[in-house]
Amino acid sequence: MIIDSHVHLNDTELFPRVEEIIENAKKEGVKAFVCVGYDKESSELALDIASMYEEVFAVIGIHPSEAKHYKESDLEWLEANLNHPKVKAIGEMGLDYYWDRSFEDKQKALFIKQIKLANKYKLPIVVHMRDAINDTYEIIKENKDKELSGVMHCYSGSFEYVKKFTDLNLYISLAGPVTFKNAKVPKEIAEKIDLDYLLVETDSPYLAPAPNRGKTNESKNLKYIVKEIATIRNISYQEVEQRTYKNTVKLFNLSKELKENLWD
Repeated sequence: MIIDSHVHLNDTELFPRVEEIIENAKKEGVKAFVCVGYDKESSELALDIASMYEEVFAVIGIHPSEAKHYKESDLEWLEANLNHPKVKAIGEMGLDYYWDRSFEDKQKALFIKQIKLANKYKLPIVVHMRDAINDTYEIIKENKDKELSGVMHCYSGSFEYVKKFTDLNLYISLAGPVTFKNAKVPKEIAEKIDLDYLLVETDSPYLAPAPNRGKTNESKNLKYIVKEIATIRNISYQEVEQRTYKNTVKLFNLSKELKENLWD
């Protein structure tokens, strides 16, 4: 029993087959899906899908790549929907310097605005970070309420920063790259991270794990990520499955919806 903690069922490649994708994943032990938005339109669709399927939950927000294009009305829409019962976090938000560093200040401003919304509504943050590890860390450290939680999705930073992020009450999520043959850093993190802070995700339709690398990714492939982590740590598949499931339920406050009472 496992949860795909970050999936884009709202992507144009997946949405036409959303019911099939959900059913195929459930056959492989996936119990729930956290569908993540990246702009107003995809966030609207994430919320629509979550409203249609009991096992799907929504994260709504604006990706850093949209910092040049978003409107203030998009943030107004975002805030207006944060009390929806199927909305479990804000994101994906963050910083991405990989493609274009020309609008760093706009990315930072958008990131901070969404963190402040998370503080106000006491919702976790789902953070996208690429080639921006120190700025991401500093912004979260300076702006996030201490008790507020969140997750570094598809974490691509160094192991040295893992403890820094977990000290800020953030989880670390591993995705398909942990299965890639030469992915030394994700494998090191899988080996050394405190399991109390680990989540797993597909980030589908992107980053399909081995043995399906290069193909369209789906939630049914989550088992390969869990299996790789178990192999690296020399523990059972079931232990990784159970620990990450519990962490995901806790982060996104899903115990009522999934009828789980994990802390008795």
